[in-house]
Amino acid sequence: MGTLAPLAEEPESEEEGLSANKRGSFRSWLKNLQLFHRKSNLKALLSVMACPLSPVSILPKQLRGVASSAEYIIQQFRATSGCGKLERNPVKSMFAAGRVEMTGKHGPSAAAASSSGQEGSFVMWQMSPAMWLINLKIAGLHVSAGSDGHVAWRRTPWLAAHTAKGGVRPLRRALQGLDPMAIVAIFSSAQHIGDKQIDEEDCFILRLEVDASKLSYQSDNTVEIIEHVMFGSFSERSGLLLHLEDTQLMRIQCPGAQSMFWKTTISSWMKDYEPTNGVMVARSGRSVVNLEQFGVSGDKTMSVSMIMEERWIIDDVDFNVPGLSADFFIPPEGIKRLS
Repeated sequence: MGTLAPLAEEPESEEEGLSANKRGSFRSWLKNLQLFHRKSNLKALLSVMACPLSPVSILPKQLRGVASSAEYIIQQFRATSGCGKLERNPVKSMFAAGRVEMTGKHGPSAAAASSSGQEGSFVMWQMSPAMWLINLKIAGLHVSAGSDGHVAWRRTPWLAAHTAKGGVRPLRRALQGLDPMAIVAIFSSAQHIGDKQIDEEDCFILRLEVDASKLSYQSDNTVEIIEHVMFGSFSERSGLLLHLEDTQLMRIQCPGAQSMFWKTTISSWMKDYEPTNGVMVARSGRSVVNLEQFGVSGDKTMSVSMIMEERWIIDDVDFNVPGLSADFFIPPEGIKRLS
């Protein structure tokens, strides 16, 4: 990835002008998205990869002792990632800036026709796992998302600011080796299901499944979240999180039409862990998304897939950012009315 003009390294609060025909929700746009229209590639890439959320919220749970193999794995991660330092000297905020490159391919294999790679950059601020803001710009398009601890929202050039279903959850990028405290909190209720090699390194595998009540809360009358499962692969040697994968299956039922299914699998590999103020941070990595759309259309069975890839490099990361306050995370005006 080449050198890019940096984004402004302070949270943006001004409203972007949006015409009435851009108002709506991500779900209404998703219902109309056709993966086989290649001009939709970049929109699909940004909608799925720019700012996905964790499947679950941060749980108010503290580990006490080593009562299971899963808790042992998390305790090992805490020790090697620097969580102890963060607990002794509480971190009030975090900042990260980096570069991304995104590509999309149509078809189920790596040999499928692909779109040209698009380069961009992002900045992220966080005061807690539930209070965050991210701005990402790529190919002249700007996607932003945030949470004030009470409501999460997102805004794209083709959709006005809208709330995220399912309540406040951490940003998935924070779990990609940036925020060890969030990783501990998210996986504190996971189960150890076995071992697996990731990039020729032996790893413990933790499985986290979203329960039915939370799936129902994230669903509505047209979109039903059927399943959402996350796996974390922690190195047996270093204790660090090397691989993160989550799969979501949902059913979309539009009035007068047959149900369609969407299956989204995001796999992320974290690389180049380096200490920053005593905390181990993954400085690079990549994510691969497999997006499948299938169902019955008329008298035909339809199945379309798209593979997306993002590579990222973290150029700057810091903790306890001077001057950052809760005021920077106030949602856009429209979101206030919705919340």
